[in-house]
Amino acid sequence: MSSTVRPTELQGQLKTRQVTMISIAGIIGAGLFIGSAKAIATAGPAVLISYAFTGLLVLLVMRMLGEMAVAQPDSGSFSTYADRAIGKWAGFTIGWLYWWFWVLVIPVEAIAGGAIINSWLPSLPVWLVSLAIVVVLTLTNLLSVKGFGEFEFWFALVKVVAIIAFIALGLAAVFGLLPVPEVGGVERLVSNGGFAPNGMGAIVGGVLITAFSFFGAEIVTIAAAESRDPQRQITRATNLVVWRIAIFYLLSIFLVVALVDWNDPRLVEVGTFQRALEVLEIPAAKLIVDLVVLVAVTSCMNSGLYTASRMLFSLGRRGDAPSAVTRLSLKGVPRVAVLTSTLVGILACLANFLFPGQVFDTLLATTGAVALLVYLVIAVSQIRLRRALEAKGERPELRMWLFPGLSYLTVAALVLVLGYMAWAPAFRAEAVMTAAVGALVLAAGLINSGRRERLERASSSHRVGVENR
Repeated sequence: MSSTVRPTELQGQLKTRQVTMISIAGIIGAGLFIGSAKAIATAGPAVLISYAFTGLLVLLVMRMLGEMAVAQPDSGSFSTYADRAIGKWAGFTIGWLYWWFWVLVIPVEAIAGGAIINSWLPSLPVWLVSLAIVVVLTLTNLLSVKGFGEFEFWFALVKVVAIIAFIALGLAAVFGLLPVPEVGGVERLVSNGGFAPNGMGAIVGGVLITAFSFFGAEIVTIAAAESRDPQRQITRATNLVVWRIAIFYLLSIFLVVALVDWNDPRLVEVGTFQRALEVLEIPAAKLIVDLVVLVAVTSCMNSGLYTASRMLFSLGRRGDAPSAVTRLSLKGVPRVAVLTSTLVGILACLANFLFPGQVFDTLLATTGAVALLVYLVIAVSQIRLRRALEAKGERPELRMWLFPGLSYLTVAALVLVLGYMAWAPAFRAEAVMTAAVGALVLAAGLINSGRRERLERASSSHRVGVENR
């Protein structure tokens, strides 16, 4: 192909090491390093059950998504599969909700990064630093998918090294190998009110909080569609999920609750990892965590911008978004999709600074249940597509375990968690806001689906008329 001819398809430019690192730690953000403190304060040491349950759900959902993605790699991932398995309205609705979620992640992470840099350099206003971060990462995404992949590789590597270093320090402390005062250990899991001091309901509440720390594992199926060997990359990424959950989440959080009292007021005040390092008397604990969190939020925003643009591109390819978003640059980048996603993110960022604590908080509430809805759609799509495949006497290369029983059990678990979210006062507002936005998007999806069907019927009638002449 001539270098002056624009491609019509996304290019397979992501390298194996880039996709592998994205699958290991690409989406680990401030939710683990700081946000997990809220989950610990909610459920106490029993937060380990919350993380284990959520991790198991994510593992099962990723296996189901992997089955579909290996068979049909697509940058629209589960949105495309929902379109095929459930209906065009379903692909439209979940695709736009997912895009909305990630364009709001852009300002959240940018503001967090701006606040960290502002604490070092108070002369630089948060809004200016946040905008600068958005601009830099937008330019990176606009240049080429290789730029995104290379940035994400190094960002993810820093997070992996940081978590492994923390785990090593934590294990050394628990086994008394560090020259620090007594820091406790496993006995701390049952002290201060017992293992589940706030009851079983708090454990379910912890599930709802931790769900958003795990959300994003599905991004690798989107990124893999732009690699040279999508099927192989998706299979590897799916198999790596269990290790990521076990090591990065369960082991690191276990060490935190073994080192820090779950009701320590400093835990929520400064964040999970910083408080643990303070207990271990590590010098410059705040600076260390700030550096890691800055990398984490920048990485998460980089992934969010990439993911939002690819989902928008996929929606455009299916006629669910303006065709302009499908236009590719000479290097195969959907620039209009990238710029559109960035613009919406910047507008949300401005809303936060112009109307603090008002508009932006309301916007964020609309994404409260999106993660669980995405998981539910993935599970339902897998069941229907697998049934259709088996009806033709075919079997997928990568298969969901114990199908169909385990798939139906996953659906039931997700429905129960969503039901609890709508019932629990602490989460009801987010559930209602997400449902309201989802209903609006669904209505638009039904209208769009009807329009597409009418156009297809008109086109079919025209062809028949031409053939009969």
